[in-house]
Amino acid sequence: MLRKAGLDYRRLAPRRPLKRRAFALLSSCKAPKTLSGCKQEIGEREAQKEKPVGHGGAFCDRREEVLKVVKKALRARKNAEKVKFEFCSEMESTLREANEKLVVASVNAKIMNEATERIAEHLSYMAEHDLLTGLPSRGLLKDRLNQSILLAKRHGNKVALMFLDLDHFKRINDSMGHACGDQLLQSVAKRLQASVRLSDTVSRHGGDEFVVLLPEVDDVRSAVLTAEKLIQSVGESHLISGQEVRIGLSIGISMYPDDGVDAEMLMRKADIAMYQAKSSGRNSYQIFSASMNSNSVVRKSDERALERALEHDEFILHYQPTVHLESGAITGAEVLLRWERSGQGLNFPAQFITIAESSGLILPIGEWVLREACRQARAWLQCGLGLGRIAVNVSAAEFSDRRFLSKVRAILEETGLDPRYLQIEMGEDSLSRNPPHTLPALQELKNLGVRIAVDNFGTGRASLSFLREFPIDTVKIDKSFVHNIEAKSGKAVATALLAMAWGFNHQIVAEGIETQTQHAFFKKHHCAEGQGYYLGRPMTTEAFAALATQRNPS
Repeated sequence: MLRKAGLDYRRLAPRRPLKRRAFALLSSCKAPKTLSGCKQEIGEREAQKEKPVGHGGAFCDRREEVLKVVKKALRARKNAEKVKFEFCSEMESTLREANEKLVVASVNAKIMNEATERIAEHLSYMAEHDLLTGLPSRGLLKDRLNQSILLAKRHGNKVALMFLDLDHFKRINDSMGHACGDQLLQSVAKRLQASVRLSDTVSRHGGDEFVVLLPEVDDVRSAVLTAEKLIQSVGESHLISGQEVRIGLSIGISMYPDDGVDAEMLMRKADIAMYQAKSSGRNSYQIFSASMNSNSVVRKSDERALERALEHDEFILHYQPTVHLESGAITGAEVLLRWERSGQGLNFPAQFITIAESSGLILPIGEWVLREACRQARAWLQCGLGLGRIAVNVSAAEFSDRRFLSKVRAILEETGLDPRYLQIEMGEDSLSRNPPHTLPALQELKNLGVRIAVDNFGTGRASLSFLREFPIDTVKIDKSFVHNIEAKSGKAVATALLAMAWGFNHQIVAEGIETQTQHAFFKKHHCAEGQGYYLGRPMTTEAFAALATQRNPS
C-alpha cells in the first residue's frame, strides 16, 4: 500500500541507532595492523565513493575525449588560419613584386622598341644620305630622278639635271688638309641647298662632285638661271678655320626628254657637259649638245667614271674555276674583274680596260684586284676550302711598273696569304717585251714562292726560247686552239702545243672548254686541267665557294 501511495518505506523506516551502525562498520573492517594502515584504507574507500561508476563514469571519460578533440581541432584551425594568412601575405607580396617587374619590363620593352625604331630610321637615313654633308646619296637621287621622269612624261613637262664639280678642290685639300676640305664641302652643300627650290634635290655624288635635280621645269632657261645662281653663291668666300677660301664651280646641264629618256643617259650627258665647262675655262656652265659627243670629251668622261668607280667601290671580282679534267675537282680559280656601273649593270673589262691602260688607271685598279684576290683566297683557306691557287692576270703596264714587286710583297704580307697559293698570269707578248727586265722580275716572284703562268699561249709572237729560259710553272693554251680541235689541223696544232709544253715540263691548262667533245679530247691527251663554260662559268664569291665545297669534299 505504501508503494501504491508513492512512498518509499525505506526512507520512512526508523534509523538504526548510531551505536549499532558504528558497531557494524567496525565489524566489517579488518583490524589494521597499524594506525597508518587504517587511515590508508579509509582514504581508499572515500576515493571509491567519489569515483563515478557505471554509465556516469563512461560519459565523463567520453566528454573529456570530446573536449580534447575539440581543443585539438581549434588549435589546428587556428594554425591553418595562421598559415593561410602568412601564405596570402607572401602571395600578395610576390604578386605585387611580379606586377612591378612586369610594369618595368613593359616600360623597358617600349623603350627598346622605340630605340630600335630610331636606330632603323637612322640606318635608313645613313643609307640614303651622305654622312659628311647630310645630302641625299646617289641611290636616293636616282630614285627621285626616275620618279621625276615618270611625272614629267605624264604631265608633259621637262626635267633638268645638273652635274657640278668644284674647280681645283684638290689644291685646297693638299694645302689646307682634308679636315678643311671637309668643312668646305659642308659649306658648299649648305649654299647649294639654299639656292634651289624645296622641290629640287641636291645630292653629293662623291668627292667634290654634286648633282642637282630640277623636276618640272618649263624649259632649259629655268636650269640656266639656277646654274648661274649656284655659281654665284658658291663663288662667294667661305670662312674655313679662320681663313677666307674661294672656289669655282663647273656645271653641266642635260634635259629630259631632249637629251635622254632614262636616268643613266641624263647623268652621262650632264657629266660630258660638265667636262666641256671645265675645258672652256671652268667656273661656268654648259648645256649638253650633240657636238659634245666627240671622242675626246666622251673619253675624258669615261676616265672620270673609272676614277669614281675606284673611289666608290664599284669594282667586284668574279671567279672562274680551274678543273682537274680526270677527277672533276676544282684546283684553283682565275680572278675576273667586273664593273658594277650605276644604271648599266655589269661592265666587262673589254668595255673599259683600254681606257684604264691609256689613262694610267690600270695601276691602281690592278693593285686593288691583287689585294682583293689575295684577301679572298686567304679567307677561303681559313674556312677550310680546298683551293690550290688563285690566278691574277697582270698587264704589261703593271709588270713594267718599278713598284710592282714591292706591291706584291706588301699585299702578301698585308693579307697573310701564303705566296704558293698566288699565281701571276701574263700573256706571251708581255713576257717577251723586255727580257732584261722580265727575267729578273720573274725570278724575284719565284723566290717569293709565287707561281708564274703564260696566258693565251700560242697567240703571241714570242720565240719558244722563253719557255726554256723563264721560270714558268703553267702554260694556258689559248681558247682559239681549243675551239678548233674538231678540224684535223686544229687537232694537230693542239697536240703540238701540248707536246711542246710537256717538253719543257710545264703544267698545262686548256682554256675555253665549252663542249663535251673538247673536254674529252684534252682529257684523252692527258691535259691535266681545263677552264671554260662547260666546266664552270665565272661566278660570284658565294657561288664559287658553294661549288668548291661540293666538288672538293673535305
